[in-house]
Parts: sequence; C-alpha cells; structure tokens
Amino acid sequence: MVQFIGRETKYDGVFGSVVTIYKEEGIMGFFAGLIPRLLGDIFSLWICNMAAYLINTYALENGTVSEIKSYSQALTGFLASMLTYPFVLVSNLMAVNNCGLVGGSLPYAPVYTSWTDCWRQLSKEGNTNRGNSLFFRKVPVGKNYIYEQKRFY
Repeated sequence: MVQFIGRETKYDGVFGSVVTIYKEEGIMGFFAGLIPRLLGDIFSLWICNMAAYLINTYALENGTVSEIKSYSQALTGFLASMLTYPFVLVSNLMAVNNCGLVGGSLPYAPVYTSWTDCWRQLSKEGNTNRGNSLFFRKVPVGKNYIYEQKRFY
C-alpha cells in the first residue's frame, strides 16, 4: 500500500520483499511494529472477554437465547477493536517507518525513533484514532501532512 503513494516498485512479491527487507534492515526489519501490535491484541482480547463475561453474567437472564449471547460477543469485539485501534495504527506506522519509500518518509509520514515516540507524536497531534471511522473522518491536524491543504467534503 505504501508503494502506491509514490508509484514505486521496491517490493516485488513475497520472496523478493523478504530478501529486500533482510538486506536493508536485517532481521529486526521483520519485527518492526510488533510490540504495539502484540499489546493491542492482548488488550483487545482482555477487553472483549471481560465485557462479554460481564454482559452474559449480569445483564442477561438465565435461559436467554444463545443468539443474544453471540450478539453481545460481536458487540464487545467491536468495542474492543475501537479502543485498541491506536495500537494497530502505531504498529502499521512503524512497519513503514523510514523504509525507503516515499510514503514512509516526509512529507507523508514523519520518521520515528521508536514506537513510543510515534505514540507520543500522534497523541500530541490528536491523531491516535485517525482512519478509525469509515463515516466520520477528520482532517489530520499535524504540520507534516499534505492533506491539510485539501478539504474533504
């Protein structure tokens, strides 16, 4: 997806991409963004299971149809994914951070030193949930984004 921004062809297929990443970034290139992704997945599972348990135990009566329980699990999964979206965003940004493609460097994306640096920058700009909503979009407020000059109506 990042290659699309600059119309580049740096990565060409799965095996070619693996070789390119290993040559340029070493073994650690395969784990870029892994920690925020794991944290987000752990928090998401915890939130989803805890909320589903509370709803099924305290909000629903005994003998309630199993369909309602499946709806509560779907609802809690949606809620958990909304709450842990910033971890997914940081993970994706770190995966393309300074990768040598136009979309992974300025002016499209700032270069971060670590995932915590990325998190702090997004929080400071109020962009931790950018791209989270399909219907309610907001224009990024950071100074590093070209999209500021365009208005989406």
